[in-house]
Amino acid sequence: MKLRATHITVAIILALVCTGLLMGQTTFMYWDSNFGPIALSSITSQSQVSEGSSSATLNLNGDCEISADNSTTAQLSSAADTLFTEYKLTFDADGSTLTGSPDTTYETYGQFLTTPVSVTYKGGDEDVVVTVHVRASNYANDVADAGAYSATQTLTVHWVGP
Repeated sequence: MKLRATHITVAIILALVCTGLLMGQTTFMYWDSNFGPIALSSITSQSQVSEGSSSATLNLNGDCEISADNSTTAQLSSAADTLFTEYKLTFDADGSTLTGSPDTTYETYGQFLTTPVSVTYKGGDEDVVVTVHVRASNYANDVADAGAYSATQTLTVHWVGP
């Protein structure tokens, strides 16, 4: 049986794919777990600010970006009221010698990471601890009603480099 050009092409493509897999040239990006719930202390005065945080480890072997949900689900709310809600991210490394990114600053839930934050991968460091911080307060000249407030912030990670 004579080999046709299509058979040879398929064999070459399979060899290239298998060689990459066998040499460990696969890419990965995944969270080791979900962020845990953040419990904030009660706000008992007009000027009080309540803060909390939760961390998770992002495992990766290439550059990526993290963006956030900017919908009202990310705003702390109760059945009757809302709180002034801000978020920021911090990292265990800044991306210069170890995988990471410079920390972000607090932004309102509607502006948080509208420009995604870049995470720079450094060879040999395949993880970065990402901490999401939330800060809640009353709006100026308004005291929110007492009660339980909740929000859901969703972070999305996507590739930007090898």
